[in-house]
Amino acid sequence: MFSPVTLRRVACVLALACVVSVFGQGRDYRDHAVKPEGRLGEVVRALITVVNANDPAAFLAFLDEHAASGFRGLPDEQHVAVYRSIWGESRGVDYHGYRTYDPPRTEPGDVVIVKDRLAGSWRAFVIVLDSEGRIDGLQYVPARRPTDLPPPAPLPVRGAMAEIDAYVGRLAAADAFSGTVLVARNGTVLYERALGEASKRFHVPNDLDTKFNLGSMNKMFTAVAIAQLVESGQLSFDDTLDQYVDETWLAPEVSAAIRIRHLLNHTSGLGSYFTPKFFESSRASYRALDDYKPLIVGSTLAFEPGTDWRYSNTGMFLLGVVIERVTGSSYFDHVRQYIHEPAGMTNTDCYEMDRPVENLAIGYIPEYDADGRQVWKNNLYMHVIKGGPAGGGFSTVRDLHRFDVALRSGRLVSAAMLEELWTPRLEAHSPDYGYGFGVETGPQGRVVGHGGGFPGLNGQLDMFLDTGWTVAVLSNYDRGAQPVAGKIREIIGRVE
Repeated sequence: MFSPVTLRRVACVLALACVVSVFGQGRDYRDHAVKPEGRLGEVVRALITVVNANDPAAFLAFLDEHAASGFRGLPDEQHVAVYRSIWGESRGVDYHGYRTYDPPRTEPGDVVIVKDRLAGSWRAFVIVLDSEGRIDGLQYVPARRPTDLPPPAPLPVRGAMAEIDAYVGRLAAADAFSGTVLVARNGTVLYERALGEASKRFHVPNDLDTKFNLGSMNKMFTAVAIAQLVESGQLSFDDTLDQYVDETWLAPEVSAAIRIRHLLNHTSGLGSYFTPKFFESSRASYRALDDYKPLIVGSTLAFEPGTDWRYSNTGMFLLGVVIERVTGSSYFDHVRQYIHEPAGMTNTDCYEMDRPVENLAIGYIPEYDADGRQVWKNNLYMHVIKGGPAGGGFSTVRDLHRFDVALRSGRLVSAAMLEELWTPRLEAHSPDYGYGFGVETGPQGRVVGHGGGFPGLNGQLDMFLDTGWTVAVLSNYDRGAQPVAGKIREIIGRVE
């Protein structure tokens, strides 16, 4: 998973991050500060020109000229929505060069590095051309600093925090970020700030205790709850799912093939319960876990469990069902009692959106009227009415820091179990993902955590295991948090 704005041949969507913050993290790479030649060079020059024009009609004309028929055949409004998002995040870009990798990338596409004008952050366009040199895939993602630049000057801690503060202030002033930011080292908070509004209707500002929707970040809590039950001997990672769910959830031959570990690391072969049926249903229909049975019961496997990787909301959700069967308690009560309370997370829960929860941020999505003016749409009728094992709960950056401290201090699970959770399972063609946690290894050592996203919300928790840093960012704008978390990673990497 990644944090891009993505245009794909099969779907033109605003893809939201769940795991990894920076494109290509972990690979060695080299940058070449020249423009590519041939057909790729033509496309790159035309793309950057049209991005900087901030003209949707010009972008559609660009696609007419340069895109493959399948890619261009998607509805214009979907293309324009992605284009608007690229502009909103960047306010224009400047070309730097193209990037190669060692070992070479196995994924299709050429990687072009640009610098956005709003925040001065490094980004990549990943461009896939078909055999005729026409665009068949396009991504816009955060990128690491180019190798052909001199190393950035080292920073003292105070200088780094000042640079972070100036950066997030600049984004908020441009209305490109609304949310909260926390940076800590070795358990001590060094920087925290709230910006933007929790409610645009009533102009209520965010504060450091404002509760933001976590999206998929709830998966970390579910994984830790399962790990606790494994440590207490109440279940095993190798238990099969049919020991805990019956045919009202999954066909017996499906559940018998899946082990608990497959659900934790997204190698079960299951998909997502966010199906057309969910989006066509009343959100009030889904509160308790059993309410989701009609969305899951017919699920089939895309591959034999353990042989491949496919990010699965259904798989993580079913771990919540396992928790309920093992403990005899509701998933929500169990996680509250064994994770949130021991960690001191007093502002974290799966709140019901039709209840008056104090200091809770409403999610917002930028849209544009017929005259091209930006307007805001809230996400109240788009998201779940109550989150669950796969995501949708709420928390604060302070509570996420408390969760990090509780994990690293051994208050929730043992150090040996943390290594189980934080060890990537690469044998099934997975990205760097352990059990419910993303796991990266890069210039700053091991980084574990999770992201979350949905229209109108975005979050990221990064725990730097070797250097002691913690970065928590929550936003009530879609794609609001992960660019900030990526920039902070770059800044703290310069600390002396």
